[in-house]
Amino acid sequence: MARKPFVLAVETSSRIGSVAVALGEKILAETAFSAPIRHSAEIFPAVRGLLDRFSREPKEIEQIYISIGPGSFTGLRIAVTFAKTMHLANAAKIVAVDTLDVIAANVVNLTAKNTVQDSNHERPTTSEDRIATILDAKRGQFFIAVYKRNTSNGRQATSGRIWQKILPDSLMTASEFLEKFRDSNQLIWLLGDGLLYYKDKFKAQGVHFCHEKYWSPRAGKVHSLGWQKALAGQFADPVALQPLYLRAPDVKLKRQ
Repeated sequence: MARKPFVLAVETSSRIGSVAVALGEKILAETAFSAPIRHSAEIFPAVRGLLDRFSREPKEIEQIYISIGPGSFTGLRIAVTFAKTMHLANAAKIVAVDTLDVIAANVVNLTAKNTVQDSNHERPTTSEDRIATILDAKRGQFFIAVYKRNTSNGRQATSGRIWQKILPDSLMTASEFLEKFRDSNQLIWLLGDGLLYYKDKFKAQGVHFCHEKYWSPRAGKVHSLGWQKALAGQFADPVALQPLYLRAPDVKLKRQ
């Protein structure tokens, strides 16, 4: 049996950062940062704490999986820089996973009992229902992707992905999203930190909201998606690796 690599997973694309360590496909531990937007202050202590817990050293990290975006410009840069540093330090292989896919992976089954927040849910969900992941992109826009359940011959696909993306990562307003995807006959379930302050903008017939505990991307899910890519040999080029912004960050010039 092949030796399983020691893996570090990092999630800093959204408000609450987290890190996880794993041995191959098995997560050993995961820890979230203490407060929102504490990525730069807590990433190194959090990683060091997990390594100490398992009597490991940074040089033993063989693979690092990161959430590549879209998301927080600063958070994405932190993850990419950290991954490149690990590669330079001990040749750690890098896997980059899509942030919106990471959020979607939080939802395994769509049931009113386990996920829906609203009390006006009128019918059971079906395999035809969809989910959409929402992140705030500022300027009245949102990073959005839409998924349907991933099936193969009537069974869940064996790729490890529960959801199949039917709308690639897009930049749109809430009204543009609703115009395209609200449907009274086919539910769509929303999740993601973009709903934290803007949930009301997405309220419409046929739209429901997963419980808030599913909204944030987590390092554990970065690992589960990253592991599948690693098995397929889909490692990132550490030289060419760049955050997935979808839109260039704001640049404010100082007046002379």
